[in-house]
Amino acid sequence: MAKAVDRFLDAARPTGLSFDIRRFPEGTRTAADAARALGCDVGQIVKSLVFVADGRAFLALTSGANQADRDRLAAILGAGSVTRADAEQVRAATGFAIGGTPPFGHPIPLTVLVDGHLMGYDELWAAAGTPDSVFAISPNDLVRASGGKVEDFAKR
Repeated sequence: MAKAVDRFLDAARPTGLSFDIRRFPEGTRTAADAARALGCDVGQIVKSLVFVADGRAFLALTSGANQADRDRLAAILGAGSVTRADAEQVRAATGFAIGGTPPFGHPIPLTVLVDGHLMGYDELWAAAGTPDSVFAISPNDLVRASGGKVEDFAKR
């Protein structure tokens, strides 16, 4: 597991940001688990969700308080359909497993959409490569480091 965190840190180095990785042996697999462990609002948790739009994987960085609306994602991307990636597709697209997928530092460039609700917080928490590791980041740094575009795609 530590190798995945090291891979994330190596891949994230070009962002110019430094990260203090926190580890939680009990795990931070879900947004609620992470918020509980960190003592923060569930909305501050960044869920790195991989979807497939017309055969191409992309990343939707979603507030832990929200669910991504696949129809809205499809409309934003001009795609005919959007489906949730399975575990194999997630690993192929990001190099990381579900539950530990970081918002950037992937081996191939991905289109990244950022939930606009994340921009309302001073500090966010995201996975650092494993289900038990997280790091803090500001919303602006998240957008910059991920190369993401802020959009409104949360379910209403």
